[in-house]
Parts: sequence; structure tokens; C-alpha cells
Amino acid sequence: MAPAPSHGGSFRVLRTARVTPSSPAGDAVLPERALPLTFMDAIWLCQPYPVERVFFYLLGPGADVVDVVLSRLADSLSLALHAFYPLAGRVRLTPSKTNRYELFYQPGDGVAFTVAEHDGVDVDELATDHPREAEMLALFVPKLPEGGAVLAVQATVLLPSRRGLALGVTVHHAACDGASSTHFLHTWAAACAGVATPPPPPVISRTFIHEREDIYDSFATRLQNQQTGSKPPDVVGKLFATFTLSRENLQSVKDIWNGDAARRGVPPPRCTSIVAMFSVIWQCFHRATPGSEAAEAEPDCNSQIHLVFPVDLRTRLEPRVPDKYLGNCIGGCFASAQKKELIAVGVDGLIAACSAVAAAIEEATRYDPDYWKSVGERSKEVFNDGPPLTVAGSPRFRVYDVDFGFGRPAKVEIVSVAKTGAIAVAEGRGSSGGIEVGIALPLDRMETFRRCFVDAVAWLSSSP
Repeated sequence: MAPAPSHGGSFRVLRTARVTPSSPAGDAVLPERALPLTFMDAIWLCQPYPVERVFFYLLGPGADVVDVVLSRLADSLSLALHAFYPLAGRVRLTPSKTNRYELFYQPGDGVAFTVAEHDGVDVDELATDHPREAEMLALFVPKLPEGGAVLAVQATVLLPSRRGLALGVTVHHAACDGASSTHFLHTWAAACAGVATPPPPPVISRTFIHEREDIYDSFATRLQNQQTGSKPPDVVGKLFATFTLSRENLQSVKDIWNGDAARRGVPPPRCTSIVAMFSVIWQCFHRATPGSEAAEAEPDCNSQIHLVFPVDLRTRLEPRVPDKYLGNCIGGCFASAQKKELIAVGVDGLIAACSAVAAAIEEATRYDPDYWKSVGERSKEVFNDGPPLTVAGSPRFRVYDVDFGFGRPAKVEIVSVAKTGAIAVAEGRGSSGGIEVGIALPLDRMETFRRCFVDAVAWLSSSP
């Protein structure tokens, strides 16, 4: 699978405006407000890379369509920010505090909305599963303005036909998690499309979270000791591609899992589509690492390898946190396996992967008073073994339903995984029950990963 050709083209920023919150009923201007960060927000203060998503849309014919769309996007963003006003503010040190932070909003605050154009590539070339240059995709997401901003938006018109639009959204993770940020996106899209029944408003109160001062202190101290001005990771030379596991592929994994349990005479833990997807991708990722083809001779074939992915804690805390809570409310799942066992070809390797992922989910969903202590201990164990494979996104976020009134997105990417090394997960855009995974790798590793993935899908398709 050859990478998409490089496009010279040119990228130009046309203008940047500040979009402030406004009420559809013409209510008074929002007053100054401060929202304290919880310990689950503070965990992300040290994360140097915000979450960067880009939505690619195909617009209707007519040169004037783009101008209408851009105007509607800005107007509806203003309406959505009225309910999600903390996203129009900024992170700052809480006054009179030395180690506590807050989201602070005051009248006049807003979100940077950049309009740009690119004349080197059209939407059909971008909205594909095939490898594209990560450096090119990075053009379509905005940087967060300095001063603690937590949200920025960029709309890039794709020339010369002006029928393509790349909508980039950058969010600081300390402001909210993926469930919250996509709730905002669905709300913004509904306002733009003028739907009769918009999503429910966010719940902004922090009274649902029982504070953990010890955890907050550790991350606040880490932030204050963090060196500034570090060089950002280089995405040059990386390719970004998407790999989709169909409903049938996922069912094959479940059938193999259940069949193995039946042969052993034991009841299998529940194998969901998420468990199946993570198991296959985790295997392929490590099979694609240099030297894994000769696993028996590899010096670290007996080492422990890890997969870390988020779990939503809203339904697991006491008291229960509302589904539409605006903030961070996620914990960590830590799947661990011996590398030699994980990358083994056939049933044994797949069962090892499924067992590790299922056990991680079962452990993470048993929320108890010692939960965060165990998360801290597991984090140390995992990162002592080297960087784990991490995950961004979720099929539950329904990013392909983010329709601003001009159609569903042709493609959605989490561009920031090219910097963090994570994989990007979303529901399959065909609405057929599949799951798609975006990954950024250098050319040689991308080709090896592709071969491993193709082989895995062929094996699953041939399994009885």
C-alpha cells in the first residue's frame, strides 16, 4: 500500500476571529465565572499535547455555499458556547492558591476561529483509509492560543473546487474528556443544522466528584516543575492510515474466544467488540515492531508489554456522575501480557490478547475506595516496562454523526496521535457495526503493520 502522493500546494490563513458565547434568547451577557479543576482534570495538566480532531466534509455545489457554511459555523459556535462557557475561558492558577487551578471565564472571552484555505489536495484524497502524510493532516488543526486557552477551531476550505471543508478542533484535555468534548461537538452541530431537539445541556457542577487532594498535589507539583519550551515531537516522515475491523471480523474474534472457553470447559468473560478490536490491533502493533518476525530469537520476547486505554467512570462513582457532566471523569485500563505469548500466530496469541484486555476492563470497572491507589501502582509498573500502546477516542462518541447540516463527515481523524503515539478509535463510518482505528507510523513500520493486519483479517475470515 503506497502512501498518498505529496502535495506541494499552499496553505494560507485568511483570518482569525474570536467567537464569544451568545444566548439564542438574547439573555444578558454571561457573568464572570470560575470553575475549579478536579483531581481528574489536574491529571491532564502536564499533558503537553492537546487533542486534535479534524472532520472532512464534502459540500454542495456553488461557490457561495462555502461562505454560507462558514457564517453558520461561527454563529452556531457562539450559541453552543453559551451552554459550554468554560470552553470559552482559560486555565489559570486559582487566585490565592499555589497549587490549584481553575477554568476562568469572563465577559469578552471566546474561542479562536481561524479560516484558512489549501489548494494542494481535495477532500477525496484526504477522506481515505490509505496512508497520508501526518505532516499534511497537521495543517488542518489549529494551535491553542497562548494564555491558557482550552479550545480552538479552524475551518480550511479545500481549493480549487471549494467543495471540500476540513474542520479542525483542538481541545486541552484538562478542560474535559472525550465524552464531554464530543457532547460539545454534537451540540454545536445541532445548533448549526437547526435541529428541533438538540442534545441536553452539559452539567457543569463539580459537586459530584469527591476530591483526592493527594493526587491533585502530585500532578500540580509535577506541572510546576515541568520545563517549558521543550521541542514538540516531529511528525515529519510519519504516515497516517486507517484500518477497519468489520462486524464480521469482530464476531469471528468472539466466536474463537467462546470456542476456546468451551473446549476448556470454563465460562468465558464477556468478549465485547471493544475487547475484540483492541486484541487484534494490539497484536498487529507488536508484530510490526522491528525484530518481531523472529520472536523466538528476540532478546525481549519474554518481556511484559502493555496496552492502556480509558474507561468512563460516570456510571461507577458514588454518587453517580451525570452522563453529560462537563469535565474529566475517566480512569485507566491496563492490559498486560508477555510479548511472546501476545504475538503468537493463531488461536493462542488471540486468546492471550483477549484475556489480557478483558481482565483489564473487569478490574477497571470495579470501582472501590482503593481504585486510585491501584491505578497509581499499575501506572508505575506499566511505564517502567517502556512506553505502552495507548488509546484515544471511542466508538461511543459517534463522531460520524456530527452533521452541521451539510451532511455527515466523509472522514474523521484524531491527528494528535501522530505526536502521542496512541491509536485513534471510532465507530466504522459505514454504520455497519465495525470499528475503525487510525495509526501514525513511519513508512517501513506502516507497511509491516498493514501486512500484519491484512493477515489477521484473512485468518479471521477463514476461521470456522
